[in-house]
Amino acid sequence: MRYLVNISYDGTNFYGFQVQNDKRTIEEEIEEKLSKILNKKTKIIGCSRTDKGVHANDFYFHFDSEKDLDINKIKKSLNDLTSDEIYIKGIEKINEEFHARYNVKNKEYLYIINTGDYEPTKRNIELQYNKPINIDLLKEASTHLLGKHNFKSFTSDNEKENYIRTINYINFEIDNNIIKIYINADGFLKYMVRNIIGLFLDINEGKKNIEDIKNILESQNREMLGIKASSNGLYLNKVNYI
Repeated sequence: MRYLVNISYDGTNFYGFQVQNDKRTIEEEIEEKLSKILNKKTKIIGCSRTDKGVHANDFYFHFDSEKDLDINKIKKSLNDLTSDEIYIKGIEKINEEFHARYNVKNKEYLYIINTGDYEPTKRNIELQYNKPINIDLLKEASTHLLGKHNFKSFTSDNEKENYIRTINYINFEIDNNIIKIYINADGFLKYMVRNIIGLFLDINEGKKNIEDIKNILESQNREMLGIKASSNGLYLNKVNYI
């Protein structure tokens, strides 16, 4: 039987989702606790990878078990055993053909920027930019990234066979000094969102121009970009399935 689990987590003290040698990861912690609960080594399959320090408001993984499990008990047990940085929001039985990663239709990432005074208590959950941002300029810049493009310039991963991705929308939300940027696409490359945000910040500071975006995309060269935004303001915000 296959089970789909919905979680959220604070990634501050983790080296991302995927298991790494001698590193604390979300996947490793959940697998360890789930295996203990089921009294059998159990592998989980995540819907995505997240980098060190990246958070998730909406993340899914699936696992298989030969037993017909009491999902409410499993949920409670996982929440009791995993750290407070991880929360199990729900578990459901699903068709065994369903795959937490391959059945994803699109994903939405959220990036949070504080343009006001530095807030040390929020330094791990927001980018402390602490200076003004020209939202109209960034909105105009964002239109040049919408649709289907080769985003090889926006990743350091040189081993992909396909760098074509479709960005469905980039939306901006302003709440006093907090700017939230929502990016939805059919898939994301490694560091793609952080590189997009980095480009926006460079454009805001006049280090890059909107006219540069076309050349950056066509170059398929990461060196054409400037900074990569830090991970602390980034959240996997929503996962939509087929």
